[in-house]
Amino acid sequence: MLPYMRYTMNDLTSQPVKDLDDLQSLVGGMPHPIVPQKIFDHIEEKASGFIAKSGFVLLSTSDVKGHQDVSPKGDAPGFVWQEDSRTIWIPDRPGNKLAFGLKNILENPQVGLLFLLPGTQETLRINGLAEIHASSSIRSKLSARGKPAVVAIRVAVEECFFHCAKALKRSELWNYEKWPERYAISFGELLAPKTGGRNNAKEIDQMVEQDYREGL
Repeated sequence: MLPYMRYTMNDLTSQPVKDLDDLQSLVGGMPHPIVPQKIFDHIEEKASGFIAKSGFVLLSTSDVKGHQDVSPKGDAPGFVWQEDSRTIWIPDRPGNKLAFGLKNILENPQVGLLFLLPGTQETLRINGLAEIHASSSIRSKLSARGKPAVVAIRVAVEECFFHCAKALKRSELWNYEKWPERYAISFGELLAPKTGGRNNAKEIDQMVEQDYREGL
């Protein structure tokens, strides 16, 4: 059990921080003048190389009311296509059809991206404006395993910068010797009680595994 899990809210007292000056003081003051210089308004050479090698990105979106969603996108390294220094395209593959992120983009084009590259402790962040495209040419351009993308997400880059390695160093995310045992997730166990007995847990898990095999 982690130390903070020994406590309940009844044991703690706290007030939210609402003042900007207080917040800046709590994080240790103002950043060194060189730190903001790492933020580019385009994809520079190092960032371009990172995107070309990355097979995984997290896409953050929100609707007009500020309700947020973060969706993982992944495929073979380089699956995100960089058209130029200010434009990238992300394929959307077959999924559960809830389409939370895509619906958010229709309402609010502002998105945030976090690219990861196994073994590299720095991450790449991109913020920009997104559009959804469905032309056959761009969907084919972003094909994988003989299948075109369902739709394509075009991101016009506004900010691009590398995030330092502290979080991944602290978590030792890429240190396989510190990895815990695999945490088993059974959608069957989660969903069977909600089906009113129409499906049992084993049947649901079998459907999920079949979709993993055939639906990528």
